[in-house]
This record gives sequence, structure tokens and C-alpha cells, in this order.
Amino acid sequence: MVLHPRYKRYFRQAFYFGLIWLIFGLVYSLLEYGILGRVTLYPSTGNRYHFSSALLYTATGSFLMGMLQGWIEVVWLRKRFAKSPLWTKILCKGSFYLILLIVFLASLTVATNMKHFNTGPFHPEVLNSLLVFMKKFAFWSVTIYAAMILGIALLFSEISDYLGVGVLRNFFIGTYHRPKGEKRIFMFLDMKSSTTIAEHIGHEKYFKLLKACYADMTDPVLETSGEIYQYVGDEIVVSWPINVGIYQNNCIRCFSKIEDVFRKNKDFYLAQFNVFPEFKAGFHLGAVTTGEIGIIKKDIIHTGDVLNTTARIQAQCNAYNAKALISGDLLEELQKKDPIEFERIGKLTLRGKKTPVQLYRVQF
Repeated sequence: MVLHPRYKRYFRQAFYFGLIWLIFGLVYSLLEYGILGRVTLYPSTGNRYHFSSALLYTATGSFLMGMLQGWIEVVWLRKRFAKSPLWTKILCKGSFYLILLIVFLASLTVATNMKHFNTGPFHPEVLNSLLVFMKKFAFWSVTIYAAMILGIALLFSEISDYLGVGVLRNFFIGTYHRPKGEKRIFMFLDMKSSTTIAEHIGHEKYFKLLKACYADMTDPVLETSGEIYQYVGDEIVVSWPINVGIYQNNCIRCFSKIEDVFRKNKDFYLAQFNVFPEFKAGFHLGAVTTGEIGIIKKDIIHTGDVLNTTARIQAQCNAYNAKALISGDLLEELQKKDPIEFERIGKLTLRGKKTPVQLYRVQF
């Protein structure tokens, strides 16, 4: 059984939450040990203290709490508050996670005392220790510390959303700190008659149309393991490492799935905007140099002839009345066991290039 790419992404994002919580949990345990040393009882509560047990429970509990917060965030809360202003997100999410946090700390305390007293969770000694702990400032100091972790994890999530899938991770681990050569597939996707549509419905409504379109493209891009490289007005650039893009012909299936989504939502677009947006796409593959760039604002960019060529291929869609055009170079790499229907239509000669690019129209 192969896990759906969407759930792989959910798990990966939730894992980062768990990792953040684990790191801060380990820091807390080490600081606690540095303060308490060989003491066997917590001074403020009188509860038993043993470093190895505290480390095990804190580390395990922190990671699980982080995974729980991450899963709730990426699967449920993020979608519910996607269109909400920041203050609403902070108020509602903060209240929810605060309650969850208190329940988590209480459960962790009960689990620790169950081991110390070698008894069940509802034994009077276990419950009394919990009540004593919750009445002390020690409990609320831990709550404040954990709330800080919650905030950092949420901030990481928000920044990651703004930068794009994997970009923040690449910044942290320095994947592209030094320029790196790689081979990638690109899809340039552009809305047909965008200028006419903008004039017809007005620029404010046109912006809302773009937001709706890009939202509908999200699942097809995720389901085919694509990476959104850039939004350029009414154009979106999606990229795949070559092995990912040709796997099950992901790059072509992405456009096919986008077409399916828009057909299903046709009534919505006609009702909301009085237009039905259609898109044209150009596909090509080639070598790029990828690296960090910028001083005031850093970004990870790709450079190479493949980008210009893909843009030119997409621009030929109108000339050939095609929804999607691909290069012969890409067609040769696509998996033949899952063939696509195509039609050879012509060649594209690029300035400064001796060899023209063979073009094929994709049949959907």
C-alpha cells in the first residue's frame, strides 16, 4: 500500500512540529536536572523526581504532543482559519491549544506518578499528586514554557507556508547554500485571456478569481508531488526533480488533475465570477543551477535555459490551439508503461540555439 502524497506531506509537516517539541523537551529536562541535581523530590510539590524517568517521559511526551499539534494544525485547523485574519487565528488557535496543553501536562504528570507509585491512574496518591502539582506555580511555569514551544511551532508553520514546501527546511540545513546543479521538470501554467477577464470583472474580483484558482490547484500539485516555484500574476510555475516528475508521469498528470478540478467546479466559477477560467501549459526539462540568493530578502532560485524554453513552449499554446505542449526531450523521459496521447506538431527555434525544440500537443 502506497501512502498518498498529500498524507506524506501532512506527516512530514507534523514531524517537524514533533521535532521542535522534542528539542525543547530535552532542553527542559537537562535544565531541570542541572537545577535539581541528586534531589529525589521536587522542592515545590514534594512529588518524586528521577532524572532518567523524567527525561524519558518528557522526551516521549513532548514528541507526541508536537506530532498531535502538527497533525491537528495541518489537517484541520489550518484549513478552517485559512481565510481568517491573524488576530482571529491567534485567539482561536491559542485558546484551543492552551486547553490541549493543560490536558497534556496533566496526563504526563499522571503517567509519571503511576510509575513512581506503581499503581493505576485513579489511585488517590496519583490524583492527589496531580492536584498538588496543578496548584503550584511549578505547573504554570511549565505551562508557560510549553506555550512558548506552541508559539514557536506555529510560527515555523506559518513561515513555512509563506516560503513554500521544503524551502524553510532547505534554508536551515543549507541544501542550497552553495549553488547545486540538478535536473528538473518545469510546468508553466497560464490563464487564457487573462487581460480580457480582468477588464470584464474588475481587478479586485479578478484577484479573488486567482486566489480561488490557485486554491483549487493545490491538491493536484500535492497529489503529484509537485513544488510550486513561483506565482507570477496569473501564471504559476510548478517544478519536479526529474525522478519525481517522470514517476507515473506526475508532471503531465498534474495538469490533467487540474483540468478535472476546474471542470467539477465550473458552476462555482460561473456563479461567483461569471467566467470559467481555462489554463494552458508548457512542459520541458533540463539542467538548472539552484541556490540561495539575496541579502535583504533571501530566496532559493533556479537558473538555466530550461526556464526560458519552458516559458516559450507555453507561449506557443495559442498558436497551435493546444491546452498543453511538451518538448520532445521530456516526452522521451516519460514512463511508457503509463503512456500519454500526444501529437507531433512542429518545432520551436530559439534565438542563439542551433537545435530547435520539437513540440508535441498533449491529448486530454
